Amino acid sequence: MALLSAMKLQGRPPPIISSSLNSNSKPAGSDSVSLNTSEPGSERKPRKFSSQLNRWNRARTLRSGAKLDRTINDNSNSTTGPMRPIESSNRSDVSTQVDSDVSSSLSSNGDNETDMTAAKSIYIVSDGTGWTAEHAVNAALGQFDYCLVDRGCPVNTHLFSGVEDFSLMEIIKQAASEGAMVIYTLADPSMAEAAMRACKLWCIPSLEILGPITDSISSHLGTNPSGISRSVAHSSLNEDYFKRIEAIEFTIKHDDGALPENLEKADIVLVGVSRTEKTPLSTYLAQKGYKVSNVPIVNGVELPKTLFEIDPRMVFGLMINPVVLQGIREARAKSLGLGSSYKTKYSELSSVKEELELAKRIFAENPTWLVIEVTESAIEETAAVILRLYDERQSNRAMPRISKSY
Repeated sequence: MALLSAMKLQGRPPPIISSSLNSNSKPAGSDSVSLNTSEPGSERKPRKFSSQLNRWNRARTLRSGAKLDRTINDNSNSTTGPMRPIESSNRSDVSTQVDSDVSSSLSSNGDNETDMTAAKSIYIVSDGTGWTAEHAVNAALGQFDYCLVDRGCPVNTHLFSGVEDFSLMEIIKQAASEGAMVIYTLADPSMAEAAMRACKLWCIPSLEILGPITDSISSHLGTNPSGISRSVAHSSLNEDYFKRIEAIEFTIKHDDGALPENLEKADIVLVGVSRTEKTPLSTYLAQKGYKVSNVPIVNGVELPKTLFEIDPRMVFGLMINPVVLQGIREARAKSLGLGSSYKTKYSELSSVKEELELAKRIFAENPTWLVIEVTESAIEETAAVILRLYDERQSNRAMPRISKSY
């Protein structure tokens, strides 16, 4: 209501909330916000943003692969009104400031102009690293691959990490002007409240990622959250950080069968033929703090004796479909520029099947090793299965089955 009153005092029509669909519109059921301050029939004027947000717009557009078919003028002589910081002692008045910012944004005129119309935008806002929100958004966007692959519904995502209170309103103001969605993780309760009120006032579709989860855990534990963001500055020197560094160093030194005498020092040992994702899987697990060694199975090469002397609960075999493995090896050989003679030995289907049969015999002779099928699994999926089974074995606690295969 305060927004409508401010606009009426300026003799301007209220903002129009449009839900009409076109080739670049959101799916049915979503709202698109258009702050229309021009008279009926007049030409729509480009909006004015700060030079910093203009640079963010360009970077986001180029990263998304969309053509720069919009007008972006950046004149160094143009100026924008400074954003007033939200004082921590009086954050309850954020709605008053937001309303003031809306009015000043609608009435300001300048040379710094940006017209953003090519794709739908999602702003990821965090007062920490933004890792959690970014991965959550990417996981959700995976449900729309059928639309994103052919650019039928182009989306631009941009991460605003390390956001402080004085820059929060400027980001949300641009989201309103661009018709973007705002997804945020703000550990500071007052900043989260400010973001919620601003998005509600400006009719911006928004979602807080960690708020409901944090509230539920707080209720379950019977204590209040700290309200401190988990930024790099807060977590860089703790025990987990040094554990991950040590695990990564160990894994790099023990890649592809190196230093087999140290297998007993590993947390997890991966065994499989060439190109069964041993190295990337080892690296991924190392980043989670696990020391990983991987041992290749090669025709004519004996496996190290230490592999059969260590705790079998830490050994995981990797298997893959022979046709898929042949395709992977052919692509690998081609990328290395290897000739046809090497291709015959390395990526010929008969050779691939022979190696996989050898791996099956080795796994059958060691039935306590768990064998994971990696043919249709991403690295993250395979790692999740390994870690679950590893934790189950280490704790000697049976858990519900997660798949018919494991």
